[in-house]
Amino acid sequence: MTRTFQLFALLFLYLPLSTSCQTLDNSTDFLRNKIEQIVSDKKAVVGVSIIGNNGKDTISLHGDRRFPMQSVFKFHIALAVLSEVDKGKLSLDQTVEISKDDLLPEDFWSPLRDENPEGGSFTVEKLIQYSVSQSDNTACDVLIRLIGTPKTVEEYFKKNNIQDLQITFNEKDMQAKWENMFENWTTPIAASETLKMFYENKDNLLSKSSYDFFWKTNKETTTGMNRIKGQLPEGTIVAHKTGWSGTNKGTGITAAVNNIGIVFLPDGKNFIISVFVSESKESFDTNEKIIADIAKATYDFYTATAK
Repeated sequence: MTRTFQLFALLFLYLPLSTSCQTLDNSTDFLRNKIEQIVSDKKAVVGVSIIGNNGKDTISLHGDRRFPMQSVFKFHIALAVLSEVDKGKLSLDQTVEISKDDLLPEDFWSPLRDENPEGGSFTVEKLIQYSVSQSDNTACDVLIRLIGTPKTVEEYFKKNNIQDLQITFNEKDMQAKWENMFENWTTPIAASETLKMFYENKDNLLSKSSYDFFWKTNKETTTGMNRIKGQLPEGTIVAHKTGWSGTNKGTGITAAVNNIGIVFLPDGKNFIISVFVSESKESFDTNEKIIADIAKATYDFYTATAK
């Protein structure tokens, strides 16, 4: 009788331990702990927001903190322009004349300028592709002018209940002073909510044609290949947008190495991820690796829990 009781007691003690370990391995606490380990020894402030498991999982680190967007705001600009397309005020095949004087100087990233040093005629569709897929600064500022001002873009999102963002400057003015970039900000949580809202498109914020074009364009992004996509299996589809501030020569601080996007998993599901690296004294490669490590940890978590 005593022996039977002892065996039962041992079994009773073992079961909670086993269940606890299994719960930890399959809960978002496990992933959050992994992310905290990744950033723990880095000389940077890292903001993270992840939405997974069909929206049931939400993980954040400094999720409500304001981070400078840099070129991430081109994601928002494209959506605001497409809203005007869907209203009939613009069309994707409409041509826009860009003069040589409209081209931003050579210290601005602009494949459009490099390929067309005298300017030229470009469709709205092509300008969005340049701005989002290639992060072109000339195209970005032309698109803003088409619909108004940077505040026009901000107001569009606030009208659609994305409150935690501010867009004050276009690219030319944002790069005029180091301090200006901090006037174009969002939070990691707001960035992920924006991705989710426009990907799910439940309120028909975009027409089907605009929706298909927008997400195709994000999947064709060629910048930041060592960030979210850096360590994912070859062929993984990611719809994403990047941003980067450069490093302040006086302080040695990098204010922004960013990447937001949607990662599509082998089982057909996806997760949303927004990572902002700021106030960093790390190298550019390390800053990118922080993002890649977090994305890989998230990918591994959701592919493991899917089995």
